Amino acid sequence: MYFHTDLFHEPLFTDLVPGRFIRRLNRFVIECEWGGQAVQAHLPNPGRLWELLVPGRTVTLVKNAASPGRTMPYTAVAVERDGVTVLLHTTKTNDVVRFLLASKSIPGLDGAEIVRREFTLGDSRFDFLLQEGGGKILLEVKSCTLYGNSLAMFPDAVSARGRRHLEELSAHAQKGCRCGVIFLIHSPRPAFFLPDYHTDYEFARAFYKHREHLFYRALRVSWREDLRLDEKIEEAVIPWPILEREGHDRGCYLLLMRLPAATRIAVGALGTIDFPAGHYLYIGSAQKDLTARLARHLRKGGKNLHWHVDYLREAADSCRALPIRTRDDLECELAAAANRIAAHAVPGFGASDCFCPSHLFFLGTLPPLHNQAFLDLVQYYRMDRLFPDPAKEGDIDRY
Repeated sequence: MYFHTDLFHEPLFTDLVPGRFIRRLNRFVIECEWGGQAVQAHLPNPGRLWELLVPGRTVTLVKNAASPGRTMPYTAVAVERDGVTVLLHTTKTNDVVRFLLASKSIPGLDGAEIVRREFTLGDSRFDFLLQEGGGKILLEVKSCTLYGNSLAMFPDAVSARGRRHLEELSAHAQKGCRCGVIFLIHSPRPAFFLPDYHTDYEFARAFYKHREHLFYRALRVSWREDLRLDEKIEEAVIPWPILEREGHDRGCYLLLMRLPAATRIAVGALGTIDFPAGHYLYIGSAQKDLTARLARHLRKGGKNLHWHVDYLREAADSCRALPIRTRDDLECELAAAANRIAAHAVPGFGASDCFCPSHLFFLGTLPPLHNQAFLDLVQYYRMDRLFPDPAKEGDIDRY
């Protein structure tokens, strides 16, 4: 496993092995099927990767050389999604950007030279120190693997470190240093890029706040099956009007809850309901203070049982909240979409103030994050609905 200087002609890794993803054991370890056996692989990527690590997907593995202290026989370096090879190895992203800088392939930085990698300034460390003319440039690099039909977003999990980088770079920029961030999108598909204001609202706020002081480049790259880099490098557009319109602490949300065993629950005025064991999806909304609403739902105990969902939350052994920040009232539309992928709805639950049959849906025993229909629903309402017809992206100049 080694790095070449010319990624257009030589692969990022050699001795690739195709595996079949089974499950994620923890943040940095996955289990795959290879050669009829289950093998473990190091996953050098702390992201959630829900859209990528779906059971059955082809994962590209590299066999690790034996060395003291190394326990994983393989490293997972890429995954295939809909025929596209997506790089998983986040620490190699800086190597890719180093190559693109050296080959003058990054718009706006084609005159820059690398002075140093992992440059420390004060209490901060940045990915690159560049020089262009007589000026210095501080550059951070982020690996982006979250994308829909037309839009890529970063990060796919809350990143306090990412937000801090923006704030530190902005402080240096205000002292006269040119500073920026490259988001390397590992798919040629998305024409647009935004911070993921659904998942990390504070990062998105910092991204917008510091836009006058920092430059952002969102670059789309393509990987061949053998992990050679395609020579076509394109820049994705940041649609600022969408971020200004949608990126506020309001909108809809999905609550995923699990009952470990069949349970009979008294649900306020609805009366006593028998709930089978399995996974449930609840649809709600908050026109302001969405973050606070979700924190209340996630908290178990110590609160008045006010909404129908409060009663179910007390019985559930797990609860995950997925916000969909938007100015549009999508709650009932989301409920109808959830009903189409659910095993059944719980009549009247959470729907006392609308005409929907229900806002609570039983999804069965398969974890929702392993359910492609559920993942498609989340992708559509978080990303694809913003650009409903990719064929008409020709009006891209308006952004």
